[in-house]
Amino acid sequence: MAKVEKDTLIQVPVTRAYEIWTNFPAFPNFMKNVRSVDQDGKALHWIADVRGRREEWDAEITEQVADRLVSWKSTSGVQNNGTVRFEPEGEATRVHVTIEYERSPLEAVGDTLLHVVAREVTEDLDNFKRYAEMGEPVIGRRAETLSETTGT
Repeated sequence: MAKVEKDTLIQVPVTRAYEIWTNFPAFPNFMKNVRSVDQDGKALHWIADVRGRREEWDAEITEQVADRLVSWKSTSGVQNNGTVRFEPEGEATRVHVTIEYERSPLEAVGDTLLHVVAREVTEDLDNFKRYAEMGEPVIGRRAETLSETTGT
């Protein structure tokens, strides 16, 4: 399994950062390649663009501690697991993301995909920071509409 770890400081209280992150159906508002996430209890159904292809997979939340962490593992399709930790830093929150995923045999030959995934995680985390701090979607159709009307 390949592993990517990233973190960022978000200028919102830990309760708010956790609340926003654990609203999984809102992920398309800040995750560029995520088309949808449907949640039924601890079960999540993902549709996303992975390596240029539309993929669907299921995951389950394996651990969830309010205002501290949420962990998951895939149960079908794209094999991955991870944890997002939330640590208060004064009035702000440090969000630390760890993701492990299975590489295909071809991808295992080089580190190119690892760098691509690391860049995507960084972009998604930066988008999450803006989304949490601004309270508006930063990508997708809703963000494009906001940008057109506000000129930003």
